[in-house]
Amino acid sequence: QVQPVESGGGLVQAGGSLRLSCAGSGRTFSNYAMAWFRQAPGKEREFVAAISWSDDTTYYADSVKGRFTISRDNAKNTVYLQMISLKPEDTAVYYCAAARFIRSGYYYSRSYNYWGQGAQVTVSS
Repeated sequence: QVQPVESGGGLVQAGGSLRLSCAGSGRTFSNYAMAWFRQAPGKEREFVAAISWSDDTTYYADSVKGRFTISRDNAKNTVYLQMISLKPEDTAVYYCAAARFIRSGYYYSRSYNYWGQGAQVTVSS
């Protein structure tokens, strides 16, 4: 079993940058597809980015494409989400998720079995 643990959230001004980290305990992340989702107050959880385990193919929501980059360091058992040009609408709790097999597509939360506790990202205008 994999247990993701997020870190790196915080408060940043619009236009600024943050990097979220997701460290894994238990089994290694290298054999798992990894993703970031986010949930803003009063809204449903939404897909942000994902990376496959087989060839590191990446997937992004249109709203973050060109601004966010997902990457993984298997030696450190860590996945990252580099965020630049942050906007107030990026404010949310960001969740790291893992899946051994993607059965419903990378964009859907139901594809992921393991979830972190979340990290707050607040972007001020």
